[in-house]
Amino acid sequence: MLKGYFARTNIGFFVFGLAIAFVSHSFASDKASEITRWEQQASNVQIVRDDWGIAHVTGKTDADAVFGAIYAQAEDDFNRVETNYLNSLGRLAEAEGEKAIWSDLRQKMFIDPVVLKADYSASPAWLQKLMTAWADGLNFYLAKHTETKPRVITHFEPWMALSFTEGSIGGDIETINLERLRAFYDKGSKATVVAKVVANNDDYNLPKEPSGSNGMAIAPSNTRDHHALLLINPHTSFFFRSELQMTSSEGLNAYGASTWGQFFIYQGFNEHCGWMHTSSAVDAIDEFLETVTKKGDGYVYKHGSDSREVTASVIKVPYKTNKGVVERTFTVYRTHHGPVIRKDEDGKWVTVSLMNKPIDALTQSYARTKARNYKEFKQTFELHSDSSNNTIYADTDGNIAYFHGNYIPRRDAKFDWTKPVDGSDPATDYKGLLLVDESPNLLNPASGWLYNSNNWPWSAAGPSSLMQTDYPKYVDNGVESARGLHAIKVLENRKDFTLESLNTAAYDSYLTWFDKPLPALIRAWDKTSPPETPSLNPLKTKTAEQIALFRKWDHRWSVDSIPTSLAVYWAEDMSRRVGVNARRARLSLEEYIATKATSAQMIESLAAASDKLTADFGTWKTPWGDINRFQRLNDDIVHPFTDAGPSIPVGFTSAIWGSLASFGARSYKGSKKIYGTSGNSFVAVVEFGKTVRAKAVTAGGESGDTSSKHFNDQAIRYSTGDLRDVYFYPRQLKGHTERDYRPGN
Repeated sequence: MLKGYFARTNIGFFVFGLAIAFVSHSFASDKASEITRWEQQASNVQIVRDDWGIAHVTGKTDADAVFGAIYAQAEDDFNRVETNYLNSLGRLAEAEGEKAIWSDLRQKMFIDPVVLKADYSASPAWLQKLMTAWADGLNFYLAKHTETKPRVITHFEPWMALSFTEGSIGGDIETINLERLRAFYDKGSKATVVAKVVANNDDYNLPKEPSGSNGMAIAPSNTRDHHALLLINPHTSFFFRSELQMTSSEGLNAYGASTWGQFFIYQGFNEHCGWMHTSSAVDAIDEFLETVTKKGDGYVYKHGSDSREVTASVIKVPYKTNKGVVERTFTVYRTHHGPVIRKDEDGKWVTVSLMNKPIDALTQSYARTKARNYKEFKQTFELHSDSSNNTIYADTDGNIAYFHGNYIPRRDAKFDWTKPVDGSDPATDYKGLLLVDESPNLLNPASGWLYNSNNWPWSAAGPSSLMQTDYPKYVDNGVESARGLHAIKVLENRKDFTLESLNTAAYDSYLTWFDKPLPALIRAWDKTSPPETPSLNPLKTKTAEQIALFRKWDHRWSVDSIPTSLAVYWAEDMSRRVGVNARRARLSLEEYIATKATSAQMIESLAAASDKLTADFGTWKTPWGDINRFQRLNDDIVHPFTDAGPSIPVGFTSAIWGSLASFGARSYKGSKKIYGTSGNSFVAVVEFGKTVRAKAVTAGGESGDTSSKHFNDQAIRYSTGDLRDVYFYPRQLKGHTERDYRPGN
C-alpha cells in the first residue's frame, strides 16, 4: 500500500512540477516576447536631451512618440509619475497607509477599474494604440531600470491612462471635503471636531493662496512685428509637470508642460497654435439635498411624487500597515445625482454631480495638441469634457481667443446653484449641456488683447469684454481679483508688444492689492491726533518711520524692497484681525480694510507686523529677498524646508497681493524665512510668426535626481524671470544637445 502511495505521490509531484515548469516557462516566454515588442517600438523612437535636460521625443507614429515621451518622463521622475496614478486610481493608501484611506475612497467612488477597462475596450482604435504605447513605455522603463523600485504599481495597464485624463492641479473629485466624507462613512469619526479646530486657527483667517494660472494673448494689431503672442503661465505646486517636446510623422509636434504620467502636452504650443489653461470658476459641480428614508434593509429617496431606491455598492480600500496590506470595506450610497458625500447641518444626505467622461476627456486633451487652426481647436470643445479650465489661445493666422470651461450643465436659473439644491424637486435635474457657442467665449476682440487669471471673464478683453447679463449666473462664479486688475494695467493702451516685452509684462512688479488698503492706513495715521487717541500715541511714534516709507513706496516688489516685506506682514496681520468681519460683511479683505477697519486696528497691526519682522530677522527693515526664498534640497513631494539649507531670494510675491508672477510661500517647522511651494511653475512666451519662437523656464530643473546637473539648474533663471530660448526646431538643437538615444539604450 505504501509503495503504491509513494508511486502515486511521486507521479503527482512530477506532474505538479511539470505544471509549475510550464507556467514559469510560459511566463518567461511572454515576458521575453513583451520585451522584444517594446524594443521594436523603441527602435522607432529618438530622444534628444538638450543642454537643460529637456527631452525632444520623435517617433514614426503618434504611438511611438507617446512611448518615448512617457519613457523620458519616467527617467526624469518616476516617483511623481507613479504617485499621480496612485492618486488617480485610489491606491495611495497602499503606499502611505491609513492616512490616505479617505482620499482613496473618494477617488474610488468615481474611478472603477472594471468600468475603465470597459471604456478602454470601447475607445477608438487610435486612442487604444496611444494608451497601449503609454503603458508599454512605462513598463519598458521599469524593465530597463531594475534599480527603480515602484511603491505599488509594478506593471502599468493601458486602461489606467483613463483614470487621469485632464492635467489640472487638483481635479473635480478633490473638491469633495474629506473630513465630511469621513464623518458620513466612518461612524467613529471625529471629523467635525477637526473641522472646528481648523476654523478656530488664526491662520484660517489668512487670505487663501490663489490657485490657477495666468494666460495672455496679444493680437497682431498690438505687436511690433504683427505676430500673435501668447503667455503660458500655470500656477501649480512646484515640479508638478515635465517640460518636453513630442513629434511624429503623423502630424504631431507639440512642446510644453506635461503633467507627470500623462502622454499629452497640457499647456503649450505646436507649429500652428498655442493654448494656456487657467482654473475656471464655471459652475460644473453641484450638490443635491436628498430626502432619504429607511426601507427594509436599504433606503429610498424622494424624486417628485416618486420614491426611488438608493443604490448601495461595496468599495474596498487596501492600505499599508506594519503587518502588511489590509483593507477596509465601505458601503457607498448613490442617487441618480451621484454618490452621497456628506450630511448637511440638518442631517440630510448630500450627493454630488460632477463630470466623469474619461474617453472624451482624454480625447480632447490629446486632440488639441494636433490642432492646426482655430476651427480645429474649437472643434475639440464639442466633446464638452473640460470642466475645470478656461483656455487662452493664439495662432499663426493671427487669431486670439478665450474659451470658457466647456462642461456646463443646463439648469433652471431660478435656483441658487452655489448652494445645495433640493434633489427631490425634478426641476433641479440637468437638461443637457450648454452648447459651445452658448458659453462666454471670445474671438479676436477689438481691444487686441485678452487674458484670464482665474478671475471672471467679464473683463477678459477690457472694453471688448463680454457682458455678464447675457449669460446664466451659473456659467461663472468668479470675481475680479487684484491679479486681474494688474493684467489690465499691463495690457491696455499698448501696441508694441514683442516676445521679450511680454516676458517683462509677465513679471511686472506692481502689487495692486495695496492700492486701497495702504492709503487707508496712511490716512488713519494722519488723522489720529494725540489728544483724541492717547492710547495710540506710542504706536504713532513707533510707526512713524514705517509710514514715511509707505508714503514713498511705488507698490512694486523686488528682492531689495523693505516696504514689500512690511506691507505683506501688515496685510497678513490685518487679515488675522478682521478677516472674519470681512467675510461676514461680504467684502474682500482689501475693501474691508479700506472702508471698515478702524484706525486703531490698522495702526496696531502695523506695529505688530514690525515687531514680528524684528523678532524673526533682527529688524523690521528686512529686504523682501531675505525672507522670500526658493529652496530645493531633494525631490520629496513634501519638501523638508529649513533655514539651515541653501536657498535663493525671490522678488515676486503671492498672487494674493496682485503679483502676476506668483510665489505661494510660508514658513515651515519653525523657519523664519518663507519658502515657496506653488505659483509660477512653467512659464513660456510664444510668438506665432512664419516660424514659432519661444522662451521658457521651469521651476528648479527638469530632473528629480539630486545628482543630476538638471535638478536645480534653472533656479536662478526662475527666480528672476530670465526665460531661456526654447529649441523647437531640430536646427536649434545643434550645439545644444547633450544626449541622443533610443529608449532602453
